[in-house]
Amino acid sequence: MTASATLRAELERRTLARGPAAEIRIHLEERVVTKILTEVLAANETYAGDFGDKGKLPLSPARRFAILTCMDARLDPAKFAGLKEGDAHVIRNAGGRASDDAIRSLVISHKLLGTEEWFVVHHTDCGMELFTDEVMRQLLKQSLDTAKFDADGWHDVGRGPGSAEADFIDWLTIRNQAESVLSDVRRIRAHPLVPASVPIYGYVYDVKNGRLVEVPEATKAGRAA
Repeated sequence: MTASATLRAELERRTLARGPAAEIRIHLEERVVTKILTEVLAANETYAGDFGDKGKLPLSPARRFAILTCMDARLDPAKFAGLKEGDAHVIRNAGGRASDDAIRSLVISHKLLGTEEWFVVHHTDCGMELFTDEVMRQLLKQSLDTAKFDADGWHDVGRGPGSAEADFIDWLTIRNQAESVLSDVRRIRAHPLVPASVPIYGYVYDVKNGRLVEVPEATKAGRAA
């Protein structure tokens, strides 16, 4: 038996002997432990310990709808849309934009998993309004480290090297939230893989009060045929 196989067997023996909590500790011993890693694994252990019947949920979402929204940490679709596990599909990216990959997910959501209504939800105070494609490209050419933002805009403070690969990415930045919602709904509606029978609703989430504000032009553009 190789050394790695011996170690794996020992880890499995210790896990079986001590239970799931021991498994978490064993994995932590093999990694560079950070505070966040420890917190996430501890939270998961608590969640899994009270998982109940959720393991029996079906693959398809019970309420048969999908939400495309932003990755912003202030947005919690489960809360602002009243969701629980198994209810709906939630697709997230920077800005909640109708990128090729977001549309790929929506098409799968309908074609294979039966969703019948879609929401496009952008939000106020979005970080995608704070830069342009050119700003992002210049920052990444200088370094890959996190940039700084102040009253004068973005500044790269990294040591480099950066990369010019950013020139080949459409960063899908936003100038106006209502306009971006309308643009995304129109793009999804016009896509040849999106059936006309699926209504697409356009909204902006207000980060100051938690309300969804409709963009009427977008919802009109997304009406089902």
